This record gives sequence, C-alpha cells and structure tokens, in this order.
Amino acid sequence: MKRLLSALSVVAIMATACNTTPPPVAPSTTVTPGQDTAGLAAFQQWKAMNELSAMNQQMQQPIYTSAPSTRVVYVPQRTATRSSSGSMSSSSSGNAKAAQKKGWSKAAKGAVIGGVAGAAGGAVINKKNRAIGAVIGGVLGAGAGYGIGRGMDKKDGRIQLN
Repeated sequence: MKRLLSALSVVAIMATACNTTPPPVAPSTTVTPGQDTAGLAAFQQWKAMNELSAMNQQMQQPIYTSAPSTRVVYVPQRTATRSSSGSMSSSSSGNAKAAQKKGWSKAAKGAVIGGVAGAAGGAVINKKNRAIGAVIGGVLGAGAGYGIGRGMDKKDGRIQLN
C-alpha cells in the first residue's frame, strides 16, 4: 500500500511539474526591437559629457617642469677604538642594523597555524592512535606552514638575503 501511494504521488508531481504551456506574458514586459531598456543611450551620453569636461580641465591646467630630484646618501663615520690587546682597530659606529619589524613574522604565524591544523588533521586521520597522529601531523603541518610563511617574508622584504 505504501509503495502504491508513493508511486502515485511521484506520478502526480511529475504530471504537474511537466507543464508544456508557457506562462502568459504580461503586456507591459514586452520589448520592441528598437526600445532601450537598460538606458544604454543615456549612459553613453553621460559618459561622453564627463570625458569632454575632464579633457577641458586637463587642457586648462598649466604644465610645470621640475628640476631633477637630488639624492642624499649618508656615509657612516669610522672611528678608531682600542681593543683589549692594545692594537688599534677600525670599527663602524654607523653600521647599526636596520630597524627590525615588530610583531610575528609570517613564517612564525604559518608554523603555528600549520602545526595546529596538522595536529587536528593527524588526530582525525589516525583513529587507532590519535596522539601519534596528532604529533606527526603537527610536525608536518608546522614545517609546511613555516616554509610557506618564509617565502612570503622573502617576498615582502622582511628577510634580506646576502
């Protein structure tokens, strides 16, 4: 009885869904071939007016020529210092390291995120011994995350290769 009822309901749904007559079209939605429904002509006229006014403003502005820019280069001073052995040595007082960027590097963030994601993934994958899976996944994820973050740091210029 259940099969017969379900079969009849499927047939009834199919019969009502497969209506071959198109829905009636309202007369207000009909489009004639020459009618501009999207307002393209008005948009093109507005665009042409704006381009023309922008060109006129550009032509009225005076053209200034500037002198070539100068470049200032700072050279660190070398000072003589005495070492503990008594000999004179030359050291550079201006060779201070460039200011380090504050905050976590992308390599560190990548290692942490990769480690956590790898540990979670390893625990889910290894269902017999979740602790071992988490450790292995964490190590692999941290390594992959560090490598990706290190590449991003190189691209940003945080790490300068000599």
